[in-house]
Amino acid sequence: MPLYEYKALNKAGERIDGRYNAQNRNDILQMLRKNQYHPVLINEVAEGTDLRKIAIFNKVKTKDIAVFARQFYAMLNAGITIIQCLDILRQQTENKSLKEVIAKVYESVQKGSTLSESLKDHKNVFPELFIYMVEAGEVSGTLDKIMERMAAHYEKESKIQNKIKGAMTYPILLAAVSVGVVVFMLVAILPTFLSMFEGSGVPLPGPTRFLLGISNGLRLRQYWHILLLAIGVIAYVVRRYIKTDNGRKAFDRLKLRLPVVKNTVVKIAASRFTRTLSTLLASGIPLLSAMDVVARVVGNRVIADGILSAKEELRKGFDLSGPIRRLDVFPPMVHSMILIGEESGTLDEVLRRTADFYDEE
Repeated sequence: MPLYEYKALNKAGERIDGRYNAQNRNDILQMLRKNQYHPVLINEVAEGTDLRKIAIFNKVKTKDIAVFARQFYAMLNAGITIIQCLDILRQQTENKSLKEVIAKVYESVQKGSTLSESLKDHKNVFPELFIYMVEAGEVSGTLDKIMERMAAHYEKESKIQNKIKGAMTYPILLAAVSVGVVVFMLVAILPTFLSMFEGSGVPLPGPTRFLLGISNGLRLRQYWHILLLAIGVIAYVVRRYIKTDNGRKAFDRLKLRLPVVKNTVVKIAASRFTRTLSTLLASGIPLLSAMDVVARVVGNRVIADGILSAKEELRKGFDLSGPIRRLDVFPPMVHSMILIGEESGTLDEVLRRTADFYDEE
């Protein structure tokens, strides 16, 4: 389908620039008149001139989704239509990748699709939770409130991600420097003592012989390409294995067994579980449907399988606190707070406060 570039004037006399996929110029004219725009110029974009470069540095981040939802809420709350919201956002969004996607969503909505249907075509940009919540907002007629909740949700998610990245920067730099220092000592310092060790006539202990072996191996420069190739092959095989279902489960299971990593993984999963479930319940989503969405956002396949098992117990008539406790994954505070919320009828509020606690943790 050809791509057309158009310029038009709205009711206020402001110029509107955009691009639109259509069969011919008449389709463009109908679209502009439907939106009460006065066409000024319509040109077909020649094939190959639409250079859409999605740069790695232009990746859509959680913060971008939060800003998108916050701006969308503000405009909906002011009485602006969805099409006009998208039109404004596609012009003022700074992230080029997101800007291009919003433009496509705008065109799709103009052609008659709902907002959620248009967002589903871009699942690589918009999170599944966001799309699901938009669909629920359209059905219930509370899209503005949903956008406000999504903005708050992803703002907190972005804040957590930034804190984790900031906390990990120093350990990563320290580890890199430590490895560099050790390699330098093995290659440049340790060999100077080799002749002294050999001339002493005393049998060297096992750890010393091991270090000397590593040092000699690192100094065999003619084999450096073989070493790099071996490391590359191992990294590629491990990465491909992790992308499979069994590999992902094995990797996630390993993270739940490592002493230091386990606590961090569990707290992040607990935060995502409680906050996402709180947001869904507060928006009127049934608990059984909410459990499916929550399982996909916790970030750990093993925990996700446990949540789906808990869902099956819910289907049989059990309360949520019991199955969550039997998972034996989340801290005791989680299922205790869920029990309090169920008994008091304020589950969504209790889950939100629990999420705030684990965010700080």
